[in-house]
Amino acid sequence: MKQYALALDLKDDPQLIIEYEQYHAQVWPEVLTAIRHVGILEMKIFRTANRLFMLMETTEDYDPQQAKAYFSGDQKSQQWEQLMNKFQQRIVGAPAEDKWVAMDCCFQLSSQQT
Repeated sequence: MKQYALALDLKDDPQLIIEYEQYHAQVWPEVLTAIRHVGILEMKIFRTANRLFMLMETTEDYDPQQAKAYFSGDQKSQQWEQLMNKFQQRIVGAPAEDKWVAMDCCFQLSSQQT
């Protein structure tokens, strides 16, 4: 199993943040199917203020570029992304083609000697 950590900001508007969380309480079934189809086994999104942190656990053969291509060709995933654009904004310095930015692991407890 592989893990990916990503970050993204929401627009700093309390009402939009509430709406964003409401949508994520009832993600469209077709979007959930697409997420699972590309090899994502678990996905969690955490929030503090308007900063989001996503943790994904995937199959060993998961490929982020192949997943991106699949989502680009999936109509419901595209509709979902267009809807989420209302709430999301890129982190400063993020590439124009990516909303979610990969994070590097800088600490892992299991790697530490005691």
